[in-house]
Amino acid sequence: MSELLKNIIRFILFLGVQVFVLFKVPPLSRFVVPYLYFLYILWLPFSLPRAWLTFIGFIYGLSLDYFTNTPGLHAAACTLIAYIRPFIVNLLISQEGSDKNYVAPSITSMGWAPYATYVLVLTLLHHTFMVFLEWMNFGTFFFFISKVLATTGISLVLILLTELLFFRKQQFRTNTV
Repeated sequence: MSELLKNIIRFILFLGVQVFVLFKVPPLSRFVVPYLYFLYILWLPFSLPRAWLTFIGFIYGLSLDYFTNTPGLHAAACTLIAYIRPFIVNLLISQEGSDKNYVAPSITSMGWAPYATYVLVLTLLHHTFMVFLEWMNFGTFFFFISKVLATTGISLVLILLTELLFFRKQQFRTNTV
């Protein structure tokens, strides 16, 4: 299956799961909102240029905003993590070209510790920015921190479950130039 077709299916699948499953789950408390949709951006190929990555992040977030009637909330957060993602990847992957040897970020291509750091940093950044945009109108600082931590925690559990259930086999490309 081509990478383009895989990413189109993931786009629809992650959006559908977020809108029709996770948003329908009764809230565990007022702090916990389960988000998994942004994992689509984290799984995009290494080879995408930053401009395309940012554009895809914006369109993806805007698609979710359309379903949730939030004016640009998810689009802003997705655009931010899509823009920051190449910086994080360059910091975490050794400069020997492993991003050229594998197609997309995964446990196989990056290793456990760098991949966990990658997911943690971008998840925390996504949730902090999104909750900050929600929080600008009301709330206290304790509410803000509590919601960021609770939402990040539940999202990390969902990402771990997704990674374990849908293990992505990465092929090592030997002819890289």
